[in-house]
Amino acid sequence: QVQLVETGGGLVQAGGSLRLSCVVTGITITNYPMAWFRQAPGKEREFVAAVSSSGTVKYHADSVKGRFTISRDNAKNTVYLQMSSLNPEDTAVYYCAAVQSGGVYTSRRAYDYWGQGTQVTVSS
Repeated sequence: QVQLVETGGGLVQAGGSLRLSCVVTGITITNYPMAWFRQAPGKEREFVAAVSSSGTVKYHADSVKGRFTISRDNAKNTVYLQMSSLNPEDTAVYYCAAVQSGGVYTSRRAYDYWGQGTQVTVSS
């Protein structure tokens, strides 16, 4: 059974930082591109960042570029999202996702496996 478990969310003041982790079990993520998405109340789930299976190719949404960084440690079967300069608009549930194919995608429909999410709340 494939499981993705996100941790690291919480309440932070504007301008602060958090690092999210996504530990994967049931598969070896070496051949899986990975991504982070987020969903704010009343809004659709949106793409945040994605990374290729090797870690060499990374995409970040324009809204987080320069503030968030996705990374992965295949030896630990873990993906990370380092978030800095947080603002209240970043408040959302953050989800980790994995896809079996070789590509790196920004569409949530491409992803095969999802975690349950971790809440990030940024106060002003």
